[in-house]
Amino acid sequence: MNELAITLIGPDRPGIVADVAEVLARLGANLTDSTMTRLRGHFAMTLICTGPAAAEVEAALAPLTSDGQLVASVRAVVPDGVAAPAGEPYVLTVHGADRLGIVAAVTRVLAEAGGNVTDLTTRLTGRLYVVIAEVDLPAGTADELTARLTRVATDLDVEVTLRPADSDLL
Repeated sequence: MNELAITLIGPDRPGIVADVAEVLARLGANLTDSTMTRLRGHFAMTLICTGPAAAEVEAALAPLTSDGQLVASVRAVVPDGVAAPAGEPYVLTVHGADRLGIVAAVTRVLAEAGGNVTDLTTRLTGRLYVVIAEVDLPAGTADELTARLTRVATDLDVEVTLRPADSDLL
């Protein structure tokens, strides 16, 4: 089995997810991880699947991309196997007036503390900028990190909150 990373982006329209999922199902590709969103009217999807070779998936997706509106990329990746969580899960939120450098400053503080961003969403609504990030932090670093984030938030004139993540219920 091949493990593939597939990305798609283009103007949003109804049915893109169904079209892509049907192509993959016909090929016998098992969709294991995925994320999809609309970004200012643009469809963006990233997924990992197991199944046929990358060239076969690219060929099967070609009819969806032939008009040049939707762009797809398919590449083989090395499976990372089953790994223990790298740290303690937290949720970081940032709210404030939009300005350059918010994501850069906050994620730099996380990186310097050994934190890993596992999911990140940003939204601009009017002048309000919102960041929501799921992060894994090294054990015992949350209090010191909160203090550092508070200093950065003051410099940026935004509000930052770091709280333990609730366990996912499946």
